[in-house]
Amino acid sequence: MSDLQRYIEQRSQRDPEFAEGFESGYADFRVGVMLRQAREKAGLTQEQVANRLGTKKSAISRIENHAEDIRLSTLRAYAKALGAELQIQFVN
Repeated sequence: MSDLQRYIEQRSQRDPEFAEGFESGYADFRVGVMLRQAREKAGLTQEQVANRLGTKKSAISRIENHAEDIRLSTLRAYAKALGAELQIQFVN
């Protein structure tokens, strides 16, 4: 376990508010990372995705870096721009 992981675990145990904020923030971060990775796997730049969506590169950057309130319709359009299909799963 890394020092960072150990710190997060220890802080989460003694600070429930930190734990809750960390988990939700981490989930948002993961969505953005997944979008960026899917775009890169498709061999597209942010500019190319923006052109396909009829928006600006800065909007794509914002989506990938701040995915906390992304709409389902935006995710579908993003997936379509990549030539992919959006699938959502609930996992226990």
